[in-house]
Formats: sequence, structure tokens, C-alpha cells
Amino acid sequence: MGTGRQTQIGNIDLVKQLNSAAVYRLIDQEGPISRIQIAEISQLAPASVTKITRQLIERGLIKEVEQQASTGGRRAISIVTENHGFHTIAIRLGRKDTTLALFDLGGTLLTEKHYPIPDDSVPALEQALFAVTESFIAECAPVLQELIAISVILPGLVDPVQGIVRFMPHLGDTAWPLVRNLKARFNTACFVGHDIRSLALAEHYFGASRDCADSVLVRIHRGTGAGIIVNGSIFLGSNGNVGEIGHVQVDPLGDRCYCGNFGCLETIASNTAIIQRAKSLLAQGYQSELTASTCTITEICTAANQSDLLAQHLIKDVGYHLGKALAMMINLFNPQKIVLAGEITAAENILFPVIQRCIDTQVLNDFRRNLPVVRSQLDNRSAIGAFALAKRAMLNGLLLQHLLGE
Repeated sequence: MGTGRQTQIGNIDLVKQLNSAAVYRLIDQEGPISRIQIAEISQLAPASVTKITRQLIERGLIKEVEQQASTGGRRAISIVTENHGFHTIAIRLGRKDTTLALFDLGGTLLTEKHYPIPDDSVPALEQALFAVTESFIAECAPVLQELIAISVILPGLVDPVQGIVRFMPHLGDTAWPLVRNLKARFNTACFVGHDIRSLALAEHYFGASRDCADSVLVRIHRGTGAGIIVNGSIFLGSNGNVGEIGHVQVDPLGDRCYCGNFGCLETIASNTAIIQRAKSLLAQGYQSELTASTCTITEICTAANQSDLLAQHLIKDVGYHLGKALAMMINLFNPQKIVLAGEITAAENILFPVIQRCIDTQVLNDFRRNLPVVRSQLDNRSAIGAFALAKRAMLNGLLLQHLLGE
């Protein structure tokens, strides 16, 4: 008897969450919008819309604005979201450093700081992370009003539902209950996600893939990762992880990858691999404007753009192998857009045509027709991917219900 009643209450709470989220999402994405328009689009009863908007206004999450009536008559009352005053600390945890950023609900970056971080063990990493977060909160005091969430993104294998970090490339298996520990320390809503998949979501909310529901983002940095957006949501497997494009084998006789296999894409199309290859070729005596002592991805891209043959060869080789892996992704997921992120995109005039040739020759005709391949519009070093997790929790109602106290 009790179980049935609990299920009923749970269902009612879920309906409230979904209805509130539907209203808030419309206001966020379509505002200024009237209550009548909200009711028509959401198909909720006008009375329900009125009740939900009243709650949101009382909480300060939305506000009414007057719009000039098109007929020249009485001004219509419409609603927009109120983003100022609600703040998220977004954290991008790297292998040796971390970026902390403060965002308002509209995605405006208010301040950002970078800190070195130890990489020898999970306890040391957590202790340092929590210490720099406390320091960052103290530094943000002049602008920080209501802290509604702390959100962390990182490389590795993450269970975003349980809030557990399963594996990190430089630490191995971790079983780190990060969300639980963050909540206990900072007493606010907390989220954790994979860095590249979260960046793909941020690109969908704020960047190059805003205009489509299905997209694939590939980022080349220390590793090579992908985020797949399907119908406006991150595509996830049952354990929260999917899209490991960096571990697609592209060269059976290639170098050994840290994952244990040989010839993974990551052993060719990552900043580390590109720089190592450049230094190896320079050591063998190949002519170039590059020098082994100062060789960076930025310098390789600059040299390639200035017609340096060795630098162009390096970029084209990445494009060829990356293009093969992307062709597989396109044939599997049929996205509306491919977004590439990372410092190597500075050489897009050399890189993108090679990728395009792979797509043209290896992808189904119907899948490659009108398929743009574009650069990321977001700063690859920023923590905006972490903020996207908090934004998603507002739009799907999880964080929204927490703020409404329901």
C-alpha cells in the first residue's frame, strides 16, 4: 500500500518537474514569450502555465517585460529568463592543471582562473581541487550572489548519473565519488561529466551546432575525443561512456597507445603525437622553419599556413587519419554537422580539405550531402563544457526543481 502511494507521489513530482522544465525551457529559448504562447506550444493548461510562471517569478528566475503590441494597441506582457544573480562554478580538470570559471545562467563568463594541480593520486587531487575551489569562491565574493551549482568536467570514463569518475588516463581506475564528496563539502547541486562530450553539449547550446539537433564534435588536444549530440542531447551508453574515437585503430602497425592497443587514432591525431613526430623528422634532418627545441602545435600550424612543407605534411597526415575515423562516425550516426575543436584547427585551410576528401570518398552519398565540417566557436581551454551540464539540468528540470524547493 505504502509503495503504491510513494510511486504515485513520485509520479506527481516527475510531472511537476517536466511541466516546470517545459515552461522554463520555452522562456529560455523563445523569450520574450507570452503565457498564451507558452500554453499553445507546450499544450499545458493556461492555469498550469500561470501557476508555474508565478513560481518562477517569485524565485526570480524569470521576469515580465512589456512589448509593443504590433497593432499599436495595449502593450502585451511577455516573459524572459532572469540570468543575473544565479551563478555556477564550472571546473575543467586537466591532467596537470585545472580551470575554474564563474558563469551566470545565461552563459556569460564573469571570471576565470587557472591553477596547477597534483596528478599523483585521487586523494591528493581531490584535496587540491577542493582547496582551489574554496579559494576561487572567496575571490569571487564581490560578484558571486547565489551559487546554484558546481560542475566538473574531466578526461577519462565518467558515470554522470552516479556522479563517479571511473577512470582517468594519468591515474588509471579511480572509482572516485566526486559528486557525493563535492556536495558534502560545498552544500550545493553538483555535476560531473566527460570533458569532450560536455564540450559538444556546450557547442549545441552556445556554439557552432546551435542550429541542428544532431552533431558530432571531435576535439584534438592531449588526446582525441568525440561528443555525439542526438536530438539535442548527449548520446550516452548504459555506463555513461560512448564516442571513444581516439581509440579507433587507424594504423595496425602504428605506435602503442596507453590503452594497450596499437595504432589508435590518438597515437597520430593528438597534440603530443604531432609534436613528437615533428621532432623526430627534424632530428632526421628534414628541412623546415620549425626547430625541435621550440616545436609546439601553434608553431606547426603557423608554419603550415606559411607553406612550410614539413608542417603541411604533418597536418595533412592527421587530416587523412582523422578523416577516415570521421567517415565511420558519419556512416554510423548521420549527423547534420561535424564540429572540430583544438589548436590544430588554426590550420583549417590545410586540414579541412583532406578531411573533406575522406568524407567524399568514404561516406554514403545521402549522409554526406549538405554536411558542413566547421571549427568550434568556443574557447577550447575554457570550462564552458562544465557550465553546459548545469544549463542542461535547468532545462530538463533537475536543477530547476531544486531551486524551486520542490
